[in-house]
Amino acid sequence: MAAVRRTLRVTGFVQGVGFRPFVYRLATRHLLGGWVLNDMRGVTICLEGPSAAVDTFHDDLHAQLPGLARIDSCEVVAEEPLREGSGAFAIRQSRADGGAGGLVTPDTFVCGDCVGELTDPRDRRHRYPLINCTNCGPRYSIIKGLPYDRPLTTMADFVMCPACQKEYDSAADRRFHAQPNACWSCGPRVRLLSADGTDTGDAEPVRTAARMLREGRVLAVKALGGYQLMADPFHHLAVRELRARKERSTKPLALLAADSATVARHVHLDAEETRLLESPARPIVLLRARSDGGLSPDVAPGSATLGFMLPTTPLQHLLLADTSGVLIATSGNAPDEPMARTEEEALAALGGMADAFLVHDRTIHTRVDDSIARVVRHAEGPAPVLLRRARGYVPDPLPTPFEIPPVLAAAPNSRTPRAWEPAPRCTSGSTSATSSHRETSGSSRTPSAICAACSR
Repeated sequence: MAAVRRTLRVTGFVQGVGFRPFVYRLATRHLLGGWVLNDMRGVTICLEGPSAAVDTFHDDLHAQLPGLARIDSCEVVAEEPLREGSGAFAIRQSRADGGAGGLVTPDTFVCGDCVGELTDPRDRRHRYPLINCTNCGPRYSIIKGLPYDRPLTTMADFVMCPACQKEYDSAADRRFHAQPNACWSCGPRVRLLSADGTDTGDAEPVRTAARMLREGRVLAVKALGGYQLMADPFHHLAVRELRARKERSTKPLALLAADSATVARHVHLDAEETRLLESPARPIVLLRARSDGGLSPDVAPGSATLGFMLPTTPLQHLLLADTSGVLIATSGNAPDEPMARTEEEALAALGGMADAFLVHDRTIHTRVDDSIARVVRHAEGPAPVLLRRARGYVPDPLPTPFEIPPVLAAAPNSRTPRAWEPAPRCTSGSTSATSSHRETSGSSRTPSAICAACSR
């Protein structure tokens, strides 16, 4: 049987989604030699072996993709007869060449496997608030540049311990080439700060934070793309105090719930809304409120709907498990200011709002707020509609129906900057690269916030 060396260029969501480990396992299963690497445009794969096996690999590449991956194009860029024997397949060091236009993967919710470890007292990552793996965790918010490798993320300063390194190096492990891989021994730590920013030195900061929430305190908590203000939605005084401090008299406050069953105790939830709520992006979903839900009426005064989302971070899972299973989780920003991203910004902007700060030392490189969606019922049937396109969706570009020259567009009050640019990586010929929603209408920080968004 004829043997070939075939080189593929793959674009799409192929960095930060476990694509290289997937390719490695697939090639090994088909007894192929060659290599795979990340570059500035996506992923390059070189396959060596019988042509029939290479063809089968190509079919399986599309049919068996990891859950977070998406192939936009897969082009054969070179093929030649293989005259020498093929060697073992390898993951090669990434190259900072090959053009530009690679896609950065959106942040994604913590997967079921990681939640299982998080809640297992026998696991070495039991209650580790920043647990992640190849299939979940921060991506867009921590990436400084492509190709996607740990040195180009905000995890660069955290050196993996021997146990984490062994997972990272093992093709059989779920954390094979997981760039943000970390644990209690080597990863970022969570700290509890008092209202004035003093480190309390608490040995159990998450449990103490949860107790404070149960007592009616307001906390600023670091999430995937910025800080959230949290409070107990069943505690009337806490909700009123949060509204007064945030100068938010009537606008509904977003809610975070442990699971869909918990959400259904407070709202009317149908199958389509459940799918949207549980979708990988985990947006805030606007839902019809029940009259007997038991939440404080000040959560959404005068509104017939409540906005619920499911947890995206392990820290949120822990706080929900240690409280009632429902928390207010509204954007941590002062009026007309962008959401606080750094510890310094949080202390400056939220110092008069929060009774304490639950922080950690994994830096957020790119600010990203929560997405908002709802299900709209048409004659053709129900369909999800995005009202705010942010966490879980950005920076995935949107195709445009025709070619558009480079231009910057901003919504009224400069709340949502949008950059349009030709994108040869997309088959449509052009895309809309949309940044995350930003509450910056009257802020002196608006220009820097927009520049930071467009530079991404």
